[in-house]
Amino acid sequence: MTQPSVILATASYDHTIRFWEAKSGRCYRTIQYPDSQVNRLEITPDKRYLAAAGNPHIRLFDINSNSPQPIMSYDSHTNNVMSVGFQCDGNWMYSGSEDGTVKIWDLRAPGCQREYESRAAVNTVVLHPNQTELISGDQNGNIRVWDLTANSCSCELVPEVDTAVRSLTVMWDGSLVVAANNHGTCYVWRLLRGTQTMTNFEPLHKLQAHKGYILKCLLSPEFCEPHRYLATASSDSTVKIWNVDGFTLEKTLIGHQRWVWDCVFSVDGAYLITASSDTTARLWSMSTGKEMKVYQGHHKATICCALHDGAEPSSG
Repeated sequence: MTQPSVILATASYDHTIRFWEAKSGRCYRTIQYPDSQVNRLEITPDKRYLAAAGNPHIRLFDINSNSPQPIMSYDSHTNNVMSVGFQCDGNWMYSGSEDGTVKIWDLRAPGCQREYESRAAVNTVVLHPNQTELISGDQNGNIRVWDLTANSCSCELVPEVDTAVRSLTVMWDGSLVVAANNHGTCYVWRLLRGTQTMTNFEPLHKLQAHKGYILKCLLSPEFCEPHRYLATASSDSTVKIWNVDGFTLEKTLIGHQRWVWDCVFSVDGAYLITASSDTTARLWSMSTGKEMKVYQGHHKATICCALHDGAEPSSG
């Protein structure tokens, strides 16, 4: 099977994962996922594998195969896995779960290599671009930095007590972190390197972005420079695009009929893909704010999407 240069996948409450031709909108492969819903999808940096975070396991599928079976299952979480991602070389994977833990997995070995206790359901985990710190957000409103070198929690903050942190995003150069919560608020911090290796959070901005929940916040990628955007996807059925310089509203993407659960930028920041409870995923032009393609095929809420349209990292 020749691999498309753009990998686009979505998952739905209908217990399927679908792969799409980004330009034509055609679904060319469907994987049945009978055990649970899929909460999050992530593609490995080398475009070879797709990780699907379910309940309570993470399954790894071969993108270049037609096999419906996963090639690996990671099984030590005990509740919904809400977040999954990969180290930049694809050597290891991290995950966060409603069981209150953040885990690190060596992709080449079974079992979990490390575990950090958050003491509340973990909704979101991101890897700092320095590849040595994980930042997690949980249902009780805690944000914690896990120092992978010292193997401990190096920083803890609570922007709003008892308000769930739904999504975290870090600027590609490690300069900013944004946390979005259930009150439709984004908290923005500058990330400063202290005298130690520890990252310090300096409050920069509080943005009242939506009236409903923010289900995903995402900063634009490196190749979008010099433009810097923050996308916020909400239960109000819109996605808003904010200019990071001053956090002014650039555009509101209108077209979805229900909650927008997830979004992902193309590698150059020119496009955004979104996933919604209205069963569709959509492709948007960032320059016009217009919808360019609708991916229709799921028959229940589409809750996550993954896109890899960049070059693979050079080996060496």
